[in-house]
Amino acid sequence: MQQTVTPTSTKPYLVRAIHEWCSDNGFTPYLAVSVTDAVQVPKEHVRNGEIVLNVSMLATDKLQIQNEEITFQARFSGRVQQIIVPMDNVRAIYAKETGNGMAFELQQESPSQPMESASLPAQQSDLPQPPKSPKGPDGRPKLTRVK
Repeated sequence: MQQTVTPTSTKPYLVRAIHEWCSDNGFTPYLAVSVTDAVQVPKEHVRNGEIVLNVSMLATDKLQIQNEEITFQARFSGRVQQIIVPMDNVRAIYAKETGNGMAFELQQESPSQPMESASLPAQQSDLPQPPKSPKGPDGRPKLTRVK
């Protein structure tokens, strides 16, 4: 009798690979996260149910990218905070400098809905956001030549 083995998700392996690629090339790896009750991040930095985190070795302490979650310590407004991001909540990992990386489809929303942030202080507007790519008339991304 043959047993069916369900393979583990490729997502944590790809996240680790892109993180390593960014680090090896001197880029800053950023993590885009969909924030739900399962995510432990400073809520005052959440915008539209998402947060973008710098996960470089210089910005984090005790960084662990495991199959089920990403954990680390980081400073926010001068205070060290423990960050916990379930792998299911990772939307993308990319290089801040180039925008190269990988985006992921999220699993169906769990019973814990995305958190919406309350009014944020004005100084929080300088948080990094994923780069926007220009769109052509058909709505698909287009290349822009820069001289």
